[in-house]
Amino acid sequence: MGTLFIIGRSVLIYKFMNKASLIERLASDAAVSKKDAEKMLESLVSIVIGELKEGREVTITGFGTFLSRTRHARGGVNPQKPSERIQIPEVKVAKFKTGKTLKDALKGKI
Repeated sequence: MGTLFIIGRSVLIYKFMNKASLIERLASDAAVSKKDAEKMLESLVSIVIGELKEGREVTITGFGTFLSRTRHARGGVNPQKPSERIQIPEVKVAKFKTGKTLKDALKGKI
């Protein structure tokens, strides 16, 4: 669930949880098989994606809200030719707004 890097005399701990680690933890905490935990996670991701594509929000109380927003078309600069102006098209983007319980936990209040 994490990687340890040793650089000279310094030790850096880079913590992360990837999909496989999350499935393993979910299976353990929910007392289900890894296969069932993977199905649950895949289902959750699929539901959230489907709802966002339809322009709807998905709220998990206390955790946060997944939102779909439209980033309007705008002008920009071509990074390969800075003197050239380009038009950046409108695009849908995913956003996440943290819930109060998550905010409080990160602030150490819980």
